[in-house]
Amino acid sequence: MGTVGINFGSATSGAGFDVSSTVSAIVANLKAVETPWQDQLTALKAEDTAITSIGSDLSALSTSLQSLTDFQGVMASKLGSSSDPNVLSLSSAGATAVAGSHSVVVSRLAQTSSYYTDPIAGSETLTGALTIQVGSGAATTIPVPAGATLVSYAAAINGADIGVKASVITDSQGSRLSIVSQTSGAAGQLTITNGGTVPASTDANGNPVPATTYSALTDATSSSAIGLNQGLPGQDALLNVDGVNIDSASNTVSTAIPGVTFQLLSADPTTTIQVQIANNNTAVASAFSSLVSAYNTVVKDLATQEGKGASGAPQPLYGNPIVSQLQSALSLALTSGAASGGINNLAQLGISVNLDGTLSLSTSTLDSTLNANYSGVVGFLQDAGGFGQNLKTTLDTLGNQNPVGALTLAAAANAAQETTLTDSITSQDKLIATQQTNLTNELNLANHILQAIPQQLSEIDQLYNAITGYNPNGRG
Repeated sequence: MGTVGINFGSATSGAGFDVSSTVSAIVANLKAVETPWQDQLTALKAEDTAITSIGSDLSALSTSLQSLTDFQGVMASKLGSSSDPNVLSLSSAGATAVAGSHSVVVSRLAQTSSYYTDPIAGSETLTGALTIQVGSGAATTIPVPAGATLVSYAAAINGADIGVKASVITDSQGSRLSIVSQTSGAAGQLTITNGGTVPASTDANGNPVPATTYSALTDATSSSAIGLNQGLPGQDALLNVDGVNIDSASNTVSTAIPGVTFQLLSADPTTTIQVQIANNNTAVASAFSSLVSAYNTVVKDLATQEGKGASGAPQPLYGNPIVSQLQSALSLALTSGAASGGINNLAQLGISVNLDGTLSLSTSTLDSTLNANYSGVVGFLQDAGGFGQNLKTTLDTLGNQNPVGALTLAAAANAAQETTLTDSITSQDKLIATQQTNLTNELNLANHILQAIPQQLSEIDQLYNAITGYNPNGRG
């Protein structure tokens, strides 16, 4: 700690001294004790930044690994193709699909049952009723509301909620009432008859309402009966998959080949469609490339912490044991994990370790292994005790996402030191503030005394002259 002097010139000059600058110099001297604390705090915060950065890199590595170790991840993705997409179009091949080839013959497409009326003028009012039955369900008679047109009668049918959709189709011939089953296939076959009887019932007050019989649907303006026509009959699709005859109420078929959904577009009983389901090697290779890249980012960041920056100053974690701990754990994880289905190590997947600890990927080797032993690669990554699960556990024990991870604990240790240093600096600042107040008061008093000395000397001279009769301006 340095010393601070007070320069006030001659004691009898009355000039005194600069209290403010003197106090500031003394305070600066007192605060010098905080310098090593501040330096240590700065170093710890730099370590925190480096720890957070490495933690983010480890998190990215965990995310890239998860796409390979997740049972529903990229290893489960499949590619599908159809030899004739005009007859059968493949929609999706999910995680439960198995690579292989399937033969499909489409003999008949599924149809949805429909009816339509003869055309009339769209503005004409109607009378009568239609009785509608969907499949083996109950038949329902729906009367025409008073003064209803085709549009309002369609609304009444839809409001009955009996499993059909009514609409009005208009062209140059006039307007038709269209009724389409909302159940595809044979199970949704419509049976529609003109006229019908609404059975007896009770009203909201419990009073009996007698049965009412309605005539056929009629154009009230011309008193002409409106003809009713079947559009399409409800029928199931018929197809043969790998020698097994299958029917389907829909042209979207998702139960014939496990995990595969395809769309029937046309029927051709003379043509056999080949459906190919394959593993998505391209997506898997991309996932492995991301894993290697993320791993190399971590390795390079750790290597950087072992050196010095451009200015020659050591990196924040230089000499910190957390760096070697992470490096050792990651290196060990590359060679750990049980074999699965003939896959024993990363080299079989085209992954090699470079001299600097980073990884390289040979996509041709990986593709060859995937084609030869896909299930073995899946097991190597996803089986309990395998490489993938072991690396996943290692990353969890190292990262800052785990409450007891190595980086979490290192950050917590830093936080404890930072709290201690901050408390020490705060306490020192409070002490200095008190001393600053006291010094300012004491030095202001001393300065006042110094500034009063000339006046006091003058008063003494005047008293002396009065007693002695000495006149300093006269002749003796």
